[in-house]
Amino acid sequence: GLTAHASSTGFEPGGKGAKDVEVIPREVLFGNPERASFQASPDGKTLSWLAPKDGVLNVYIAPIDDIDNAKAVTNDDYRGIRQYFWAENGSHLVYMQDKGGDENFHAYSVNIETGERLELTPHEGARAQLQQTSKLFPDHILVTINNRDPQLFDIYKIDVTSGESELVFQNEGYLGFNTDDQFNVRFAARYEGDGSVSYFEIDGDTVKEEPYLNVPSADALTTQIVGFNTEGDKLYIIDSRTGNTAALFVRDMNTGQTDMLYEHPKADISGAMGNPETGEVEAVAANYLRTEWQILDTAVADDLKYLRTVQDGDISISSRVKDDTLWTVAYVRDDGPVEYYTYDRTAKKAEYVFSNRPELENKPLAKMHPTVIESRDGLNLVSYLTLPVWTDTDGDARPDEALPMVLLVHGGPWARDQWGYNSMHQWLSNRGYAVLSVNYRGSTGFGKDFINASNFEWAGKMHDDLIDAVNWAEEEGIADPDRVAIMGGSYGGYATLVGLTFTPDTFACGVDIVGPSSLVTLLNTIPPYWKPAMELFNQRVGNLSTEEGRELLESRSPLNFIENIKKPLLIAQGANDPRVKQSEADQIVSAMTEKNIPVTYILFPDEGHGFARPENSMAFNAATEAFLAEHIGGRYEPIDNDLEGSTMQVPAGADGVPGLKDALGTK
Repeated sequence: GLTAHASSTGFEPGGKGAKDVEVIPREVLFGNPERASFQASPDGKTLSWLAPKDGVLNVYIAPIDDIDNAKAVTNDDYRGIRQYFWAENGSHLVYMQDKGGDENFHAYSVNIETGERLELTPHEGARAQLQQTSKLFPDHILVTINNRDPQLFDIYKIDVTSGESELVFQNEGYLGFNTDDQFNVRFAARYEGDGSVSYFEIDGDTVKEEPYLNVPSADALTTQIVGFNTEGDKLYIIDSRTGNTAALFVRDMNTGQTDMLYEHPKADISGAMGNPETGEVEAVAANYLRTEWQILDTAVADDLKYLRTVQDGDISISSRVKDDTLWTVAYVRDDGPVEYYTYDRTAKKAEYVFSNRPELENKPLAKMHPTVIESRDGLNLVSYLTLPVWTDTDGDARPDEALPMVLLVHGGPWARDQWGYNSMHQWLSNRGYAVLSVNYRGSTGFGKDFINASNFEWAGKMHDDLIDAVNWAEEEGIADPDRVAIMGGSYGGYATLVGLTFTPDTFACGVDIVGPSSLVTLLNTIPPYWKPAMELFNQRVGNLSTEEGRELLESRSPLNFIENIKKPLLIAQGANDPRVKQSEADQIVSAMTEKNIPVTYILFPDEGHGFARPENSMAFNAATEAFLAEHIGGRYEPIDNDLEGSTMQVPAGADGVPGLKDALGTK
């Protein structure tokens, strides 16, 4: 074996005091939420949310004044619905669904009175995306679909009541479009050969030749046209070209006058609240350590001031009805479920409706501590640390003694970790681990300089940041150097493989979820609709089409360094993943098997880039928990019946996880 069993290391699983704290069941943490995605219909008559029906997430509605009289209006019986929105008419809902995680989403509308369902985008193998809804066209939506050419999305206007659709704009080579409430196509965006993005104004069917706006490569991930007010004469732009962080600007389309509305010194603009009538931005959010709202229009000042007094936690306004008398509000906390309220603006009164996971309310949940770690070259890495509740009795974010730790790495890499309730943090800390999530360079939200510092640094300085964070945790007495695991999905899965091949002595084990094993094969197999953005990868990861670029990509691919692996590795993959193909997992597993390097490989035939069915995530987490307990010594809830209803297959190394072989046998 590669490492001693946890039981023989002499550590008490979970450490001193753990036995007095309940092991929170995985079912409570990872089963379906009881309710989620709470919204009000535009006419203010109906409330809607996602909730399980026969164990599968569906859309439920209830009259605004009779929430207990709820009924399901959709009938998904397998994957669960994750995204839905109201048509402006208030009589129809639209939801998006793919097959088995292939991300070829189709749009469906449901008449909430009759329950009639229409497939709005019946194009096999094509992906539909919402472009725009508008109160000026209550029965219609704009949708983009790549049914004509897999690389390009054309714009269609679709009637949600009849399913009739008409082509509005044919895409001749653009990344995407900006449209307005009149359903005019106003701008088309395109990557240029130098990595910059040009926005071209559109007049009727004609795209003007000269760019209206050119965004240099250095600003391409932090600058974008956001949209228009209802009249269509004010353009909102999030723009980092005048500074480091992305600020919000408004431009008068008649005079060209451009004004900055808000800039945060450390964080990019992360959200905005628009008036449902005028479409003008009234408040804007930025998130450095936590989400902060800046009021731009005094009309909502009293509302936000009052809402801050209702509940602790970060506020998000999930919907505002047409006449703006009612809002739905979500409060996110770190140590409790998301709580949903309705807010009556006339009475200035918020009312609690429900939480997303009431079962969490009496569980021993941990606080998440925002903390800034300095990298070796002086960058500030905004990070989040969660400790087992029994180890940090004085709440100073330092345990009584060094703990086994899981470094949980986010995907993207152009994404970020943030403060709030995090089921992975709660789960792992409850099992006795310190959990650390690091916004390594390349993470979004912290200005363009921070993103640009990651160019061509996959497995380079991006990985150094993770190692610096581990060293910090060890120096601070948080992590036991012999018991640090690395785990993550997508880029986080890649980082896990890099950890075990490039820094093989740092980590005691690794869990790679849908991570690429070779940057060359990754870029050779991207979905066709990413092709127009290929310049993004060329300028930031490595250019496949040049010899120098290819050499760099090979030198940063864990697949080429598997002989360095000396610690246990668990790999999980969805067979239908369009971004990181199953071949990424297959090739590293087969190379390791050939060299007799132990690896456990878990495959889900009905999943894609991440695991959507609760039965599958539950099965995967059960195996992961046993794997971590074996190698870094936390406590664990045995696998037992956790594989029931899951499609889990284990093509290699089932005996690498305690209890997995037996559980597979009984499944």
